[in-house]
Amino acid sequence: MRAEGSLRKTHLYDCHVQWAVMTSFSGFEMPVEYKGHGILKEHLAVRNGVGIFDVSHMGRFEVLGDESMVFLEYVTSRRLENLSEGASRYGLLLNENGGILDDIIINYFNQKKSLLVVNAGNRERDFNWLLQKSKGYKVSLKDISDQTPMFAVQGPTSQKTLQKLVQPDLNNLKRFNFLTTEVSNQPCMISRTGYTGEDGFEIIQYDAPLDKPQKALKLWNIILEAGKEFEILPCGLGARDTLRLEAGLPLYGNDIDENTNPFEARLDNFVNLEKENFVGKKKLMELKNFSPSKVRVGIAMDERGVPRPHYKIIKNGKEIGEITSGGISITHGKIGIGIGYVSTQFSELGTPVQIMIKDKARRARIVDLMKQLRDLKSSNK
Repeated sequence: MRAEGSLRKTHLYDCHVQWAVMTSFSGFEMPVEYKGHGILKEHLAVRNGVGIFDVSHMGRFEVLGDESMVFLEYVTSRRLENLSEGASRYGLLLNENGGILDDIIINYFNQKKSLLVVNAGNRERDFNWLLQKSKGYKVSLKDISDQTPMFAVQGPTSQKTLQKLVQPDLNNLKRFNFLTTEVSNQPCMISRTGYTGEDGFEIIQYDAPLDKPQKALKLWNIILEAGKEFEILPCGLGARDTLRLEAGLPLYGNDIDENTNPFEARLDNFVNLEKENFVGKKKLMELKNFSPSKVRVGIAMDERGVPRPHYKIIKNGKEIGEITSGGISITHGKIGIGIGYVSTQFSELGTPVQIMIKDKARRARIVDLMKQLRDLKSSNK
């Protein structure tokens, strides 16, 4: 039994603690980088080849029962009735005020079974919230996180790596779809999803409980062996953060939270207001008639300096917003980049702004981080 206040551990903790620099994250003790190569090499391995992350700290909930889809339509922001078996869909859990409780992936098996993947820091809160909302529905919820280790294999050669280990042709697995198969005789679900801005896969291993970590370690090592010819590296949370930041992907707790609505976060593409009813719809219908006062944007520095969370964004000498995530873009030659919120009137791409760094206003501009990354990768081909 876990002592109150102690950090959780994933199946691979004993392996990580031997080879990695550890940190606390969302209540878990996790690798931030691996000794001998570090964040820079891990980041470039994913951008140029392949890397593998232990993402078992994320939550995995089975939703089962005759009214599974009716229930999920009610508690998520996406229209799900048009899903085909084996489809994954990004969506939001919202509160009654339209605030973002979490951003999640819904994996649809059939009318009576789906699997939700939620953020690590929200596992217990999300599960309890879903339980409370499920009252009155013919549905059961099961947290299978501790029985199903989860790995992310990401990068341009991720498909070639995994294809060595599975029989199905992964060319046929489209983005945001999944299949169930065996990975080197280990029963798994493989989805073509990820959080790095690269092609990649997330693998959920079945029947591998936390108190018997040998199965998870075996699969981890098998994947590392398969990726040797592509110079695969195990990667920690440090590279995971620099990769998602370069791609402009929001991190829950930094860039979005329950006080942020989808219009402000520019995630309204993942909200289907035409649905008959779902949690938060009434408030969003009110909000849609008004432009948000602030919106999420990408930031790129035009002079030296690294934007960090809570640094002020300035225009014409006045504060117009704040950085929520920031750091160095390794792929772009170590320029400073960030995600933040600015007054809507200053959110147009290319708008020059300044970031207050150590009491000095440094030049920057509003950018589309994902487009910037794609353009750079295209020019380097």
